[in-house]
Amino acid sequence: MYLPTHFEETRPGELQRVMREHPLGALITQGPHGLDANHIPFELDEATGPHGTLNAHVARANPLWREVPAEGADVLVIFQASEAYISPNWYPSKPEHHRHVPTWNYQVVHAHGRLRVRDDERFVRGLVARLTREHEQRSQQATPWRMGDSAPEFINSMLQDIVGIEIEVVRLVGKSKLG
Repeated sequence: MYLPTHFEETRPGELQRVMREHPLGALITQGPHGLDANHIPFELDEATGPHGTLNAHVARANPLWREVPAEGADVLVIFQASEAYISPNWYPSKPEHHRHVPTWNYQVVHAHGRLRVRDDERFVRGLVARLTREHEQRSQQATPWRMGDSAPEFINSMLQDIVGIEIEVVRLVGKSKLG
């Protein structure tokens, strides 16, 4: 990514905040037919790996997990925070010197890492439970949904249809183009 130094975001806490608050990442992989992108929600485990570990799951029908070599694969996950078009008309100094142009403000984090497949029911169940708790809490419902609200055999069946993935993040690159 093009990254002028004045837009570079290097604060680990800010990079992790973007990943936590905007967990739908674009997972970029190299498959047998070229580059591929899968948009999936991630859980950031800040306590493991040099820059944390990203955990997620994909549908068992998704070829992604079968295409990853046993030793793992280098991947990129892109997280995008809020973004907005900025009109030159919004600058108070525009009438004075007419030296403003449109731009786009945004904040992104590129998480580079190594993906491993976790076809492990215990891993997947724990991940789904944590993701559910986190996002149900964010939804601010009076009574958040819990996995226990569904019949156990239904949940077990659904868990059989997904596969876990784990990405040890080895490098974070952040850009805050704000203002």
